[in-house]
Amino acid sequence: RLQENRERLSVCSKLCYAVGGAPYQITGCALGFFLQIYLLDVAQLDPFYASIILFVGRAWDAITDPMVGFFISKTSWTRFGRLMPWIIFSTPFAVISYFLIWFVPDISRGQVMWYLVFYCIFQTLVTCFHVPYSALTMFISREQSERDSATAYRMTVEVLGTVLGTAIQGQIVGKVVPPCIESRLFIGKTNSSVAMEELNMTHDTGSLTDTRNAYMIAAGVIGGLYILCAVILSVGVREKRESSELQSDEPVSFFQGLKLVMNHGAYIKLIAGFLFTSLAFMLLEGNFALFCTYTLGFRNEFQNILLAIMLSATLTIPLWQWFLTRFGKKTAVYVGISSAIPFLIMVAVLDSNLIVTYIVAVAAGISVAAAFLLPWSMLPDVIDDFKLQHPDSHGHEAIFFSFYVFFTKFTSGVSLGISTLSLDFAGYQTRGCSQPSEVNFTLKMLVSAVPVGLILLGLLLFKLYPIDEEKRRKNKKALQDLR
Repeated sequence: RLQENRERLSVCSKLCYAVGGAPYQITGCALGFFLQIYLLDVAQLDPFYASIILFVGRAWDAITDPMVGFFISKTSWTRFGRLMPWIIFSTPFAVISYFLIWFVPDISRGQVMWYLVFYCIFQTLVTCFHVPYSALTMFISREQSERDSATAYRMTVEVLGTVLGTAIQGQIVGKVVPPCIESRLFIGKTNSSVAMEELNMTHDTGSLTDTRNAYMIAAGVIGGLYILCAVILSVGVREKRESSELQSDEPVSFFQGLKLVMNHGAYIKLIAGFLFTSLAFMLLEGNFALFCTYTLGFRNEFQNILLAIMLSATLTIPLWQWFLTRFGKKTAVYVGISSAIPFLIMVAVLDSNLIVTYIVAVAAGISVAAAFLLPWSMLPDVIDDFKLQHPDSHGHEAIFFSFYVFFTKFTSGVSLGISTLSLDFAGYQTRGCSQPSEVNFTLKMLVSAVPVGLILLGLLLFKLYPIDEEKRRKNKKALQDLR
């Protein structure tokens, strides 16, 4: 009992820890929802090149996770800890590179390389922040209940971060009406080339510059929040060496650790299940702005619809935290993630209707909350199970977290690249006021049929996950006996 009290974390510590999750979510949400439409309609890149930037950026982001995990496992302890120096030193450079992603360079050639380079640099630096931050869960307390509680705080703040990312980016950018060009059909009917030229000029000069400035203002605000959150985390959280029982100063063998981790059945099954469910929500996120703008026709409403999704997700995180403690984590996965399916079907099948779209957005948010909370709540259970099977092997926490993130990011890169490429094949018109019916059909598939299929596949794979509530309780007792 005394041991448990000593391991209890104060509310202040949990809040400071939780705030550290916001930068990754704020920037990730802004990039996830808005980068595709920004590259196509503001930077005016060809959809083919936009798909390359999105794929290579995400794929590089995925590769950096295990790389950073490797370097962390080789890092010696300092007086700030082993993980905290990574978080502190990566922050200023991450903020600079993030801002430059949202800047349109005044160069006729090399724009594609500009976005590709700064997107990859930012992804590397934000990984140097997020992988050590994720592994920090195992270094703040030995008590499973305290870690679960801190994870719930973190998830609430992270979803708040997605709300902030959506709100800041959406509301600032949404204040400016993005310029668009009438379709080729309209151009064909316009005999006067002078009239057409004038139309393009009026669309181009004022409003396009205003739109570009709005994106830069949003990037500046988000960069400031990133720095503030990093300061709060580094000041308010103490990394406890004994929490992960690292009794040796010698860095562990990364490849030996990786082999052990990848042979751990529970981990592979957890990753397999969440890989497909995460992919479903990432496809939805990546294409939703275009879907709202063109297929549903809510050009001036899409940022508010995105905000409704994220607010709903934030408010239901405590509900899912209560649900998983009451009914178990596996049950929460089935109920929470499958609840999105009828609403994803509804938004594609029903005619464009703003009220219905908002109802679907709120319902989807409830499911997004479950998809957010559960992987991070279940990974520590897998690590505890691993520790029982390998009691002499320490320091592999970063490998568990970094490879989970690696698999989800790599597949999301592939899916975003393919989805943007499929829009190109369907005949997407850059900055068009409307899109051909083939593009609208493709967008419906990308936000409805494909995510539903992925969710069902993920839930089927989840049947194989071995750690239910009974197993979790046995593991907890066995670990307490070991200590």
